[in-house]
Amino acid sequence: MAAPVLCCFFRGRCFGTPGWLTVLPMGLRKAHSGPQGLLATQKKRGLFKEFFPDKITETELPELFDHGTAGNFPQTIYCGFDPTADSLHVGHLLALLGLFHFQRAGHNVIALVGGATARLGDPSGRTKEREAMDAKRVQANALALRRGLESLAANHHQFFADGRTWGSFTVLDNSAWYQSQHLVDFLAAVGGHFRMGTLLSRLSVQTRLKSPEGMSLAEFLYQVLQAYDFYYLFQHYGCRVQLGGSDQLGNIVSGYEFIHKLTGEDVFGITVPLITSTAGAKLGKSAGNAVWLNRDKTSPFELYQFFVRQQDDSVERYLKLFTFLPLSEINHIMQLHVKEPEKRGPQKRLAAEVTKLVHGREGLESAKRCTQALYHNSIDALEVMSDEELKELFKEASFSELVLDPGTSVLDTCRKANAIPNGPRGIGGALQKVILHYQLNSSVKSCEIFQLFFSTKCINLLFRKSAPLEEHKGEAEIE
Repeated sequence: MAAPVLCCFFRGRCFGTPGWLTVLPMGLRKAHSGPQGLLATQKKRGLFKEFFPDKITETELPELFDHGTAGNFPQTIYCGFDPTADSLHVGHLLALLGLFHFQRAGHNVIALVGGATARLGDPSGRTKEREAMDAKRVQANALALRRGLESLAANHHQFFADGRTWGSFTVLDNSAWYQSQHLVDFLAAVGGHFRMGTLLSRLSVQTRLKSPEGMSLAEFLYQVLQAYDFYYLFQHYGCRVQLGGSDQLGNIVSGYEFIHKLTGEDVFGITVPLITSTAGAKLGKSAGNAVWLNRDKTSPFELYQFFVRQQDDSVERYLKLFTFLPLSEINHIMQLHVKEPEKRGPQKRLAAEVTKLVHGREGLESAKRCTQALYHNSIDALEVMSDEELKELFKEASFSELVLDPGTSVLDTCRKANAIPNGPRGIGGALQKVILHYQLNSSVKSCEIFQLFFSTKCINLLFRKSAPLEEHKGEAEIE
């Protein structure tokens, strides 16, 4: 099979037969920018970490988002999300929030699902190769990610509108431009524009080559495909900015070099910080500490509690990163916190803002009901909880199946299920008298049983059992 005819390029004009690398004339591209200060503001908040290339971003990148420069508004920015799982997680949120900030400033943003690149596996930040996934699984994950991205975009539009005219939010899948391509054609047209020495110099490659497992060819070629994604979006959507985690800088650089070599035009990269655990590990599926954004994997209550349990030394930073609150309002929240730290105001506000973005207003209300029931012994909250919420609240609890004799008390039932310990940590005499008054029969409501269990800090769903919970001092509570 003959290789595609390569083209000569000069200021966006194409001479030759259109193929893999033809450049659309500037007039045919959709000129997709925002008010001055957008980059500086997000840099101040800590959301934007690095800008590439260093030499020209100080002048050209701000000009790109300048309302006053003719033809510069709006711009198009993209960020990629590989479907290595069937849900996004908290580690993806900052990149999404970066896109949302651009969208709020009037720019068009693209969330690119890596339905093709996920088959190779991104080696960035990894010490070993990802688990191989077949095409069917990747396709299912890609569909789930698309739905998750669209849901987040809808919540953002519905609950965080600020009266300005926003840009568009588009979800694409890169499998759309790889499925019909032939390997030899692609390598002949694209591969010749990448130098092995440059690719080998990337930190992600160097790290893997020095590891005991080494690096596969599929992983090595990942940066080539990501570079081509940037090029494709530049050609068809006028996209000139790629957003990604700080571990993606090498891949972003590959895209910049590829586009600049072919077109002579400059594109840009912006990185956002990685979210890590208290131990310094990157949050995500591979590390086994992912906090998912899909309700089936992490409930609104669990997501709320993740943020509400953040320490004082990190909550101000997280308010700046994970919310749209103005810096002046965040400063006010922190000033109140200094006066009344026991109220944990910043943590509550952080958790509420993120939960509403991810799960909507109903998801936030669900998290509040679960918190009221679990940490405030609220029977009112318990009575209005749905079956779904009850299952979410107690999904990690073990359970016991017991055959009970007529007249068995709740206290005896709990002891048989090992839900309430004997001895000093068990139920006091006064409380025993109250519990013994309730006999386990059809006339006892489940909420009454819950009320008794809450009183002893033994959180059980009927006859579910778990280790008695200690007092949750300092835990987040809903006002």
